[in-house]
Amino acid sequence: MKHAETLIERIVFLEGNPTVSELRKFSIGTDVPSQLKGDLGIEMHGIKTYNAAIKQAGDVNDFATREILETILRQEDEHVDEIEELQDQIEQMGLQIFLSTQL
Repeated sequence: MKHAETLIERIVFLEGNPTVSELRKFSIGTDVPSQLKGDLGIEMHGIKTYNAAIKQAGDVNDFATREILETILRQEDEHVDEIEELQDQIEQMGLQIFLSTQL
């Protein structure tokens, strides 16, 4: 939610009206592998969206917004790395052993 708050603050600063009711629908997995798969999909969608927004901000010379978006994009990239690392751990050690290491 921190990303959303940051972007809402920027939109308001630019005298815009943020739309927060149009949320992307997603499903919550019933087990850890499906939860991670869903999370990865959400993060990848976010990366695609942020890349497009960064280009648009650059096109209109809004460098402050572009910098905010680039910071968020780096964080999203880190999230993808973390999720992929967890998926690799599950594949290498098996789900039950992985889960026992997460307590």
